[in-house]
Formats: sequence, C-alpha cells, structure tokens
Amino acid sequence: MSARRPAPVTLLGRHVRLEPLGRHHLAELFAAGGGDEEVWRWLPDTTPRTEAELGAVLDARLAEVERGERVAFAVIGLGGSGRAVGWTCYHRFSTVDEYVEIGWTWYARAVWRTAVNTESKLLLLTHAYEELGMGRVCWQTDSLNERSRSAILRLGAAFESVHRRERRRPDGSWRDSAYYSLLAEEWPAAKSRLVERLARG
Repeated sequence: MSARRPAPVTLLGRHVRLEPLGRHHLAELFAAGGGDEEVWRWLPDTTPRTEAELGAVLDARLAEVERGERVAFAVIGLGGSGRAVGWTCYHRFSTVDEYVEIGWTWYARAVWRTAVNTESKLLLLTHAYEELGMGRVCWQTDSLNERSRSAILRLGAAFESVHRRERRRPDGSWRDSAYYSLLAEEWPAAKSRLVERLARG
C-alpha cells in the first residue's frame, strides 16, 4: 500500500499543539519572532521587521498550502499562554516514493532548548510514519547552521551529504545545504529515544 498525502490536521502533545497555520495566527507569531534576526538568520526570507512583512511571508506559505505543495502547522505552546510560538511544515512529499520533508521551521527564541522542538518533531514523525505510511522523512539545512544540524542528529536522523552552492541566501551569498534522513525501519528506536528525552524533561 502506498503512503497517504499529508493534509491539514491537528496533532496534540503535552507541551505543544500543532494546528493548521492560518492568518489568524499572525499577531501571535509576530510577537513570538518578528524582528528577531537570530530566529530568521537561516531562513530563506529576510527578517520581517513589521507585522505586515511577516504577513507577506505567511501568505506565501499559505499560497503553497493552497497549491498542495505544503502542509503548514502553527506551533502552539501549551505550557503557558497557549499562544503560537512558531511554525513548521511538511513539504516536498511523494506518496509513490513514500517520503516527506520536514522544514521551514522556526520557533520563538524563548522556547529554544525546551521540549517544544522535540515534541513537535515527535508528533510530525509519528504522524508521517504511523498514519501516513511514509518510509523516509528528510531534512535539509544550511551547512553553517550548527544548531539546526545538531538538533536534526538528536532526532536520530542520519547525515547524507552536502549539496554545494544549492541556493542563494537572502544576503546574496551561496548556501551549501546539508541533507539528513530517517527511515521507517529506524523510526521505532528513534521514537523510543525521543519519548525518553521528553519524559526526562
């Protein structure tokens, strides 16, 4: 049986809820990460300085959702105010080849080094393997983004390669992209480690 295509869905954990990204999240998202150069440093858009600028970035993601190219989630923190603290996406997926990429992820700096990213990825990976039937989940990031590269490895993913001069950064320089993947047969062990990490707090 082939995999199922990702579609908008709400995924609920103890620390976060992932829900379909929408325009109504804009004000909370701007409060979480608007204007923060460190949050946007490695993303393909320049740092949004105003709510309108972030709205334009959000609208671009939502247009990709409408075209069926992406499934985008607002990440809602459940430990405090219950507000949006970032977003994450499924994209570049194939039901025939049973793979999906997780990417275009950012979080408010206030939730870095918390359970937010770990549980968000646990929810996305569980959904991808156990409900969509994917055989491979992959990630890519700027080869210079050591924080992201370390976080991907902690998920249990394997480093595959670096694609040189793969895309332009917002400043016009060329990015080398580091690629990672996790296969379905590797998922049970990776899941156990993620669940254990969350239990330790």
